[in-house]
Amino acid sequence: MAVCARLCGVGPSRGCRRRQQRRGPAETAAADSEPDTDPEEECIEAGAAALSGAGGGRSAGPSPPPRCSLLELPPELLVEIFASLPGTDLPSLAQVCTKFRRILHTDTIWRRRCREEYGVCENLRKLEITGVSCRDVYAKRVNPRVKSGRFMGILPDYEHMEYRDVYACLLHRYRHILGLWQPDIGPYGGLLNVVVDGLFIIGWMYLPPHDPHVNDPMRFKPLFRIHLMERKSATVECMYGHRGPHNGHIQIVKKDEFSTKCNQTDHHRMSGGRQEEFRTWLREEWGRTLEDIFHEHMQELILMKFIYTSQYDNCLTYRRIYLPPSHPDDLIRPGLFKGTYGSHGLEIVMLSFHGKHARGTKITGDPNIPAGQQTVEIDLMHRIQLPDVENLRNFNELSRIVLEVREQVRQEQQQQEDGPEDAEGCSRQSPQEPQRGPAQPSVEPPAEKGSEPGDGGAAAAAEQPVESGQGQPFVLPLGVSSRNEDYPRTCRMCFYGTGLIAGHGFTSPERTPGVFILFDEDRFGFIWLELKSFSLYSRVQATFRNADAPSPQAFEEMLKNIQSLTS
Repeated sequence: MAVCARLCGVGPSRGCRRRQQRRGPAETAAADSEPDTDPEEECIEAGAAALSGAGGGRSAGPSPPPRCSLLELPPELLVEIFASLPGTDLPSLAQVCTKFRRILHTDTIWRRRCREEYGVCENLRKLEITGVSCRDVYAKRVNPRVKSGRFMGILPDYEHMEYRDVYACLLHRYRHILGLWQPDIGPYGGLLNVVVDGLFIIGWMYLPPHDPHVNDPMRFKPLFRIHLMERKSATVECMYGHRGPHNGHIQIVKKDEFSTKCNQTDHHRMSGGRQEEFRTWLREEWGRTLEDIFHEHMQELILMKFIYTSQYDNCLTYRRIYLPPSHPDDLIRPGLFKGTYGSHGLEIVMLSFHGKHARGTKITGDPNIPAGQQTVEIDLMHRIQLPDVENLRNFNELSRIVLEVREQVRQEQQQQEDGPEDAEGCSRQSPQEPQRGPAQPSVEPPAEKGSEPGDGGAAAAAEQPVESGQGQPFVLPLGVSSRNEDYPRTCRMCFYGTGLIAGHGFTSPERTPGVFILFDEDRFGFIWLELKSFSLYSRVQATFRNADAPSPQAFEEMLKNIQSLTS
């Protein structure tokens, strides 16, 4: 009874004192005659006593202070200690003794682990919140367009669940699929974010805003969700289609790869057949009807994408992607950006920095340049000083400046290939040290044809720090097409870069010269000289958990893997 008294209010011993008060004297005396400790505790205490006795026999001096065992601590303190340990260590702790095992049945321990490790803040014991049940909240969170009452019969009953079951059977079991993933949908790719959302694990597909509104926020829709339908059984449901959640399956293929499968594909079909499905998909994907799209080539690209992606509505494979690591000396903060790509619409690009270069890797792609390929590369060692606004309107003037820089880059590369001594003689500056100066307004007349683009006003601008915050007026040259005319009219600086272009089916790929324009911390642009086209990129304003690369080497390996899949 002493053991139960010490554990009163914890786990299965809850209510022991109340039962003591209801017992008669004879029952109380019989209970008090029980041993105070269980066999496991006696073994531990006996071992501690033997150790102290052995040490006492060697010295005649004063006895050492008594050592305090964890078993002697009060249960409420043990609960606090155990709740601060990682959840993966608690099963081993439960094997130490019966007392620890009983304490680990305390739900507050597992609730804290769910909150600190996975961000679960919901209370299983308080289902009613301001008159709306959590079930309704979760149903609307998954699909806000439908009435949540349709899902009431298939949502779990949290009143009879414990946080230990939520942690062990849901969160810990599926922890390996949390984070960012790229679906294998041929050249189109995609961006999937698997998160703990309430008491669900939901896979959200992130979609760019409708073309050409690159500054609008991202759109997203659920592809699958996992939750506990019964106490110790997790249920996977497919969310694709318009008929509500239905039976699905998830298989973790190998490290950093998993697949999903729908077991009820009839839920994906619509009563109006493929025509109705296409019209619905077009409204969701492009925000318009086919009649609104007058460009014949664009209509063909849209129809091709619908036919291709519809083949993957029942089974998909995902490969993990990481966010690029950030360094204090980066030009801007790396991350995900939305960019305009002509008739292909808006696509998602990952900007990362690699020493003297920056790269834009496609997370979503198209039949010309598929997902995973490096769409742009920026040479941070070769800054371009733009002419004044009047001369910038002349495309030939901009083209002359860029081609001269390209020739300079070729000469430097040739020197490096000829011999290391020649390459060492060519002074190279870091991206933080202005080489031609930031893109500041030129104080001298534009250079004559044939002169170096770094002469004149660029030399004076080179003395100004990159972080000056001043901008140079910017306007697109005449003849350069842009999907979005609402681009910034000032820029911080420009660099020489190359863009990847190819024919349909990624045929005859080649890198062509261009200009990287940095507008601000969240926007940049790229002028494709050969295509006479301008792409505007805007940062994806979203916070992603479980998306950081474990090391720079792991991030580089990830880039190689996604590029090799579409090469």
